[in-house]
Amino acid sequence: MNDTGKSLPAIPADLWALMATVGPRWGENVPMHVQLMIDRFSQVLRAGPEHSLPVRYDITYGAYERQMLDVYLPAPRASAKPAVVFVHGGAFLDGNRNRSDQIYSNVLKYFACNGLVGVNVGYRLGRDAPYPGGSLDVAAAVQWVQRNADDLGIDREQIFLMGHSAGGAHVGTYAYDRQMQPPEGHGLRGVIIVSGRVRAETFPDNPNAAKVALYYGTSDMDKLDALSPVSHVGVHSPPTFVAWSEFENPLIDVHCVELVFRLGQAKRRAPPTFWLRGHNHMSAIAHFNTAEDALGQAILRFITNPY
Repeated sequence: MNDTGKSLPAIPADLWALMATVGPRWGENVPMHVQLMIDRFSQVLRAGPEHSLPVRYDITYGAYERQMLDVYLPAPRASAKPAVVFVHGGAFLDGNRNRSDQIYSNVLKYFACNGLVGVNVGYRLGRDAPYPGGSLDVAAAVQWVQRNADDLGIDREQIFLMGHSAGGAHVGTYAYDRQMQPPEGHGLRGVIIVSGRVRAETFPDNPNAAKVALYYGTSDMDKLDALSPVSHVGVHSPPTFVAWSEFENPLIDVHCVELVFRLGQAKRRAPPTFWLRGHNHMSAIAHFNTAEDALGQAILRFITNPY
């Protein structure tokens, strides 16, 4: 259900069938398959009920054109609420916080309809802002949320940072690398990584290897290892939830598993995880605000009790 009391749209059988056909071939043409999922899930989401939540669009948090965000507010707001600050993907060189009229706003609508404040963050892309540009923008967006928490009805002690794909890399670098954070620390209650490219690498089976090299400014594997979010995980890293799909961009599932392993090693306790059967790299995020909300519910449980 959403805030209108109407049922959310189901993923239709023909779309499940398409996902089953495309999934094993996902890595053969990632951009085409990503766009296919955006188009199909946008259709599904358009068929859902209109929400009536207040939204503040196109708020600037920095001096650059892409440093803008949208805020989705729950109703009613009798007390300060947790916030989910979402960072989209796009293989470092592409993407937009509003990739279609439904995606990625579907993610923030889902959380706002469940009583949280949702923040949809845009950021500079790799050609204009190579490493660590994306993570510096994430840092600026988090600081903006902290400064404006009272006006937005946000509990400053309950800010959760969520990233998908390359957005997961930017989120992970900010959350785990102390050099990217202000002197007072990261200011996060928790981190949510969905299909995040949390290891920087240019292996031959990575279809986005050239984009990784362009963003990070190197193809040297030792340098890329030192810049990878997973290399900065430690005992003081914020609580983290990690999810990935059955059919991922090649190696992203492997990198997510490595993040889980390193967090477990550092904290002596495995973090919460979620594996999305039948889903692919894009549907993992595009299906938010449909009737299939097992991942969403798992994230809400994490937000209630992060560890």
